[in-house]
Amino acid sequence: MKKLHIVLLTALTLFISGCADDSESNKTELTVSAAASLREVMEEAGQLYMKQNPGIKIVYNFGGSGSLQQQISQGAPVDLFISAAEDKFDYLHSKNLIDQQHSVRLLRNELVLITQKDNKSIDSAESLTMDSIERIALGTPESVPAGMYAKQALLSLQLWKDLEQKIIPTKDVRQVLSYVETGNVDAGIVYKTDAMISDKIRIIPLNGKELHDPIVYPLGVVARTEHPNESIDFFNFLKGQEALKIFKKFGFTAALE
Repeated sequence: MKKLHIVLLTALTLFISGCADDSESNKTELTVSAAASLREVMEEAGQLYMKQNPGIKIVYNFGGSGSLQQQISQGAPVDLFISAAEDKFDYLHSKNLIDQQHSVRLLRNELVLITQKDNKSIDSAESLTMDSIERIALGTPESVPAGMYAKQALLSLQLWKDLEQKIIPTKDVRQVLSYVETGNVDAGIVYKTDAMISDKIRIIPLNGKELHDPIVYPLGVVARTEHPNESIDFFNFLKGQEALKIFKKFGFTAALE
């Protein structure tokens, strides 16, 4: 009798497990390529959407917007793209790789200078020219929008030539944050929203939005998505008020405000 109970229990466990696996396999999977600076906010927004739409599973591919743009250009299976720079997005749009009817300027952000909490010697971008400041992390300007904006700001402040030899390029803005947190560099320039998620750094404002191009995050459905209806529905959700509340909680503002 005991053996029978064990057999029945094992069979029931396998049945339940099989049902769960089958349930997962029946979900429509959407792949969202998004700028690295959106990691936490997109994960929270996605969780809410999946709770409301249990038949959808959202998978993220976070990285530098330039790298993500190249992946989509080369045919990567992506359903939606959110860039941290309009030029990367506009390139795909011009090649008809973004659905012309489903693209929008979604969010805005701003740049800040960051250093370790106990580093009191840095109080402005001009402080970076001190001999004691040896390493400054920026996203690679050619492929990472935060790095591009940071270079524009330093050029506007007439500091780029003095600081160029100190620059440590990174693959994305989150690597800048990590390098500063761990003390591998003296300072870095990141988005305000990245700085807000860390309790290990000190924020120094970069005054003047005119120092660089506007930081705008465009969102669009990838034209060759295999799930157009589901992708458009998630696109509409991300434009809506529920998602906007989440974006604002993480420090973003709506692009049209």
